[in-house]
Amino acid sequence: MIRAATSISALLIAGSAGLAQAEPVKLELQLVDHLRAEMIEQDVFVERMAGSSEVFRVTTEDAADFMDAPVFTTAKQVYHDPANPAANGPHQKGQALGFTLGEWLSANGTVHYTCDDGAATIDATFDNLVPNGVYTMWNFYLPVPFTEPFSTYDLPVGKRDGSESIFVADAGGDATYKVSFEPCLQGGADQLAAGLAIAYHSDGKTYGGLPGEFGNKSHVHLFALLPPQSEIVVAAR
Repeated sequence: MIRAATSISALLIAGSAGLAQAEPVKLELQLVDHLRAEMIEQDVFVERMAGSSEVFRVTTEDAADFMDAPVFTTAKQVYHDPANPAANGPHQKGQALGFTLGEWLSANGTVHYTCDDGAATIDATFDNLVPNGVYTMWNFYLPVPFTEPFSTYDLPVGKRDGSESIFVADAGGDATYKVSFEPCLQGGADQLAAGLAIAYHSDGKTYGGLPGEFGNKSHVHLFALLPPQSEIVVAAR
């Protein structure tokens, strides 16, 4: 838990603006996967024994052993618990995703965010996503320290029905995503972190205002935290 909290602080690279900025805010976020954030990979799973009916999450300690291994979904939803090794598995194996752990972890994303007079724009670019993969972008909030059980509050970016959160990678895994909306995003606070994340939908479907079943159909690929609201105000002046 302490390690995860430290990693979250390290992710405060840049963020978004609040509702009442006196001047326009222009910021950049570099999105990372769970392992780069020194957490447990949450939404793709590996076999420890080929051909078994069980799969496991990988950690920063054992990921190197599975970089060439195929990854799988779970047979049913597995809730996120990124700081709890007891939640790593085994889990009932679902479908093969058609790529390796190393390919999954090769993804990168950059979000340029602006807030001007209460109106926000996100302009994002990605590479090495799942080729032709269907994705959605989410604005999430989570308590710090983490609750037990772990929980987040997830909102689709743009319209609340999720219709503006969707984008699709091309055949090479590259993608762009741009959306404007009001009001601007809110930064974090002392006990509440805020961030952006993209989820890959292995069934090719999206679920409106809900992210879908994690592990089974929806897989958080990259994310980043937003700075505290107070730091955004200082940075804007």
